[in-house]
Amino acid sequence: MPECDLGFNMEGGKCVDVNDCLKPLVACGDHMLCFNTHGSYYCQCQPGFTEINGRINVTGIDGQCTDDNECVSSKGICGHKADCLNLIGSFKCTCHDGYRNTSTNGHCKDIDECKDAEMQKQDLCGSKGACKNTDGSYWCKCAKGYTNYGNARTPCSELDCETFEAGSVPQYNAGLADLLSMMRNSCVALSQPNTSVEGKADGDALLEKLLTASEKVLSSVDMDTSEDMYGLLSTMEKSIRLIGPQLRGNLTKMGSTETDVEIAVQRGRSPPTGLVRLKTENATLDTDWTTAAGTGSYPGFAMAALLSYKNLERSVNRSFDQLQGFEKDDVEPTFKIFSQVVSVVVSNPSTHNLSHPVILTLRHLQDKSEASFVCAYWNDRGAWSADGCHQQHSNATHTVCQCEHLSSFAVLMALYPMDQNFALQLITKIGLIISLLCLGICILTFKFCRSIQGTRTTIHLHLCICLFIADLIFVAGITQTKPEGGCRFIAAMLHIFFMGVFAWMLLEGVQLYRMVVLVFNATIRPLYLFLFGYGTPLVIVIVSAIVRPEGYGTKELCWLSLKDGLIWSFYGPVCVIIFLNVFFFIVTVWKLAQKISSLNPDLSKLNTIKTFTVTAIAQMCILGLMWVFGAFLFRKGNIVAEYIFTVLNSLQGALVFIMHCLLSRQVREEYYNFLFCICARKKQRYSDFSSTHPSSSQSRGSRSGQNTGESQI
Repeated sequence: MPECDLGFNMEGGKCVDVNDCLKPLVACGDHMLCFNTHGSYYCQCQPGFTEINGRINVTGIDGQCTDDNECVSSKGICGHKADCLNLIGSFKCTCHDGYRNTSTNGHCKDIDECKDAEMQKQDLCGSKGACKNTDGSYWCKCAKGYTNYGNARTPCSELDCETFEAGSVPQYNAGLADLLSMMRNSCVALSQPNTSVEGKADGDALLEKLLTASEKVLSSVDMDTSEDMYGLLSTMEKSIRLIGPQLRGNLTKMGSTETDVEIAVQRGRSPPTGLVRLKTENATLDTDWTTAAGTGSYPGFAMAALLSYKNLERSVNRSFDQLQGFEKDDVEPTFKIFSQVVSVVVSNPSTHNLSHPVILTLRHLQDKSEASFVCAYWNDRGAWSADGCHQQHSNATHTVCQCEHLSSFAVLMALYPMDQNFALQLITKIGLIISLLCLGICILTFKFCRSIQGTRTTIHLHLCICLFIADLIFVAGITQTKPEGGCRFIAAMLHIFFMGVFAWMLLEGVQLYRMVVLVFNATIRPLYLFLFGYGTPLVIVIVSAIVRPEGYGTKELCWLSLKDGLIWSFYGPVCVIIFLNVFFFIVTVWKLAQKISSLNPDLSKLNTIKTFTVTAIAQMCILGLMWVFGAFLFRKGNIVAEYIFTVLNSLQGALVFIMHCLLSRQVREEYYNFLFCICARKKQRYSDFSSTHPSSSQSRGSRSGQNTGESQI
């Protein structure tokens, strides 16, 4: 049986051609088409592909097709109004803005935006602009007094060139007058009717001219008045607002020796959205395009600018009168500019109450951690104000400000006068250490000296205890303002024990009064003494703490705050006690004078009472006079009162020791006996002769007997 050739099959005794393209084992390569022939087949590349060796007919074994880049091989395939995009085996034509694809062959046709807008009742060029269609675009022809800022597709906006009028500028400030004249001429030229889009305003060149002109003003002339400074700042802001829409790029950064500026501009038929961050060398602005554009009529662009003045802080370091609410303990601070002055400018015409606050990060002129910083702006009255701005965060190098309106801003440092200088602190520490030692000796003397025991000694003992504890707390904790709860506790303890000193001083006056007026049974029971001496201060402090707990402790000292009158919970009772003691002492002296002039006066007893009265009056004068001078410290700057108060406060323990111990003959003799006893014991230990001991003991015994006799008065 005859066999058929390759590519044929025997069917009905005849060799019939086989379609090789249908055989599963016969395949062309990727992107190929199979063609059957009589007894064979061949492959060709699909449209949009080319065989790598340039052959037309190949087999699947030795042929390979690659994509044909029509955008390169057929230049101009899409025409000059579209961009060609190569695809695998094909291509795509994308029309330029202002054109649309009207057929499948990729040819683009101009869009008549003016006609489309009219049909859709849209206003492309504003109320004072006429829309003119061009090939692939359109431009807005503006009426006189209106401008599209040299951008063809920007709606016409009204210009008020009178804001650059130089008539109000002082004659001596010729540089500022020249700057205003330059900007007014530019504004007038921009507002003239234009017939074409040729000769667009060069915003970059105008910005450079502005910075150069302002450099001359800022470097050569100091603003003599606050109004002049406001005029300069407002002129710069209005100039940036005029120049910004004329800039070519979306982000422009420029600087001079006196200023740095960064301007961002977004253009389009709809308002832009998203965040905006602008930076100069020493400032950063964070806001959003919604805030920059505003919620009113959209002019076809949005602009945000950050302008930083490098040396202007020297000229505006004044006019702080309108800064209110920064007092601490009724002390008003002085202020100092502590950052570069920056201006924030946006295209939004309503910047007095922004929908979202702007965030400004300003670098300090110097690194300083221990200070109070204030975010402020320069208002239209030519003064610094903090209304609508507050500090978010501060560290040694930067302050972050949040402001609800726009203007020119700066960080101010609040300077509070120090309550104590180094000399006062040194006097206080040395004097209180001496007082604590003297009060310790007084407490031991009044406790263990038997010859002076009595009601008056008990009063002196607890007066010294209160004063000792108060001075100890004062030394250890008066400046420990952190934590706040600990500072309040220290202030309350000082309140209790200083009040206790005056309570026991009042009891001494009462005791002297009773000794003179009540001849018999002049003593006071200790229970009553303790109830009044400690109970009264405790009740006063508890009531004060309940009424105004926040008044205990300030930011500088752990003492009573001068705000809201809490300090009078101390000064009020002190004044009452001083007046009562003055009354008791007057009555006491009057009664003493009557008894001395009587026929049979008991001179020894009267002399003792007279001595007690003199020391009590002196003690009241020392303690009372100290807090009288303390009252003068309500008004700062009284250096003499500060030093007198500090000296008396620091040495009151030593003065109490001198009056009640060293000036008392009985106490001096007790000290002498105590020292003599110690010396005698040492002599007995180291001496070889014991005969001196009886005489010493005898001497001490006779002296002790004499003292005992005197102490019976």
